[in-house]
Amino acid sequence: MIYRTLGRTGIKVSAIALGCEGFSGKSHEEARRMMDFAIENGVNFIDIYASDPEMRSTIGAALRGRREGFVIQGHVGSVWKNGQYERTRSVPDSKAAFQDLLERLETDYIDVGMIHYSDEEADFHRIFDGEFIEFVKELKAAGKIHAVGLSSHNPVIAKKAVETGLIDVLMFSVNPCYDMQPPDEDVEKLWADEVYEKTYRNFNPEREALYELCARRGVAIDVMKAYAGGDLLKADLSMFGKAMTPVQALDYALTRPAVAAVMAGCKTIDEIKQALAWCTATPEEKDYAAVLANVEKCSWSGHCMYCGHCAPCPKAISVADVNKFLNLAVAQGKVPETVREHYKLLPHHASECIQCGACEKRCPFGVPIREKMKQAAELFGM
Repeated sequence: MIYRTLGRTGIKVSAIALGCEGFSGKSHEEARRMMDFAIENGVNFIDIYASDPEMRSTIGAALRGRREGFVIQGHVGSVWKNGQYERTRSVPDSKAAFQDLLERLETDYIDVGMIHYSDEEADFHRIFDGEFIEFVKELKAAGKIHAVGLSSHNPVIAKKAVETGLIDVLMFSVNPCYDMQPPDEDVEKLWADEVYEKTYRNFNPEREALYELCARRGVAIDVMKAYAGGDLLKADLSMFGKAMTPVQALDYALTRPAVAAVMAGCKTIDEIKQALAWCTATPEEKDYAAVLANVEKCSWSGHCMYCGHCAPCPKAISVADVNKFLNLAVAQGKVPETVREHYKLLPHHASECIQCGACEKRCPFGVPIREKMKQAAELFGM
């Protein structure tokens, strides 16, 4: 397993993590077998958004006796009413639901208290301008949550939340299909048929700005919907007209700035195996560029996708990393100290580029790499 630091929280998490939906309808024995397999293979991180009391109890039983070795991300504002899941900003209802979560998971704290999804401007203000955020702060001050998170599908709202300085972790939908689409308060539009039929060119700037902001602020992103609800894994459903493998979709998400982990919604041990395959996959097996390049209605032309096709460089420069740090600095309008320090730690720098152009010949997205190297060398001074 590959472990990453969950941003400024300092918590170490497995890059491949679990969503909770796969435990729905499972017996305690079935859930225990799934959890055993995941833990034996190094998984130490789970997101529990669901308020279904049976599912919570099932996961609690599956984790019994090994809570301290596991990182739990539990949602605040997700409640169970009249046999149905609901999102709420009612503090009394949220307080009762959170206490229920602790009891059913047989724990007295949650590592990441995730404010349950916010995609609309009005809801953002209900959270951050009212008593709800004070309740979340109280949970943290009491040690009942160790870090504050927020989940969202809308980069505009997510960015506003990160800019408050109160959010340590962002749970966000990251995949190449959604990354091309404009922001919207209606999450259903992300996978609507009419949206998939449109023509797109390059990364949506609001999404790109969000990822770069999180990287600068030390706010970790953990990913939901890495497979776009399964659409990316089927050629007839994908907007790219080609099927991705789970490994390709996971690698795309895990190479975005600030991303620490992907919450894979696995329903079976076989699906967990498919996700874990990313850890040992070859560069060829991870290569998502083959799916994204040369798609008529979806162009990434001129945009570095951090896919690594530019390698090997005769001077051993990691072109993808240089471009990633360059983009972070350009987005900020200056070089933040954290970005400068990370750039300095690279074994080879843009100033070593000999302008041979071999990387550009291999780039499937037409990135002007030699110009990027000149820009980075000038900006970072090395």
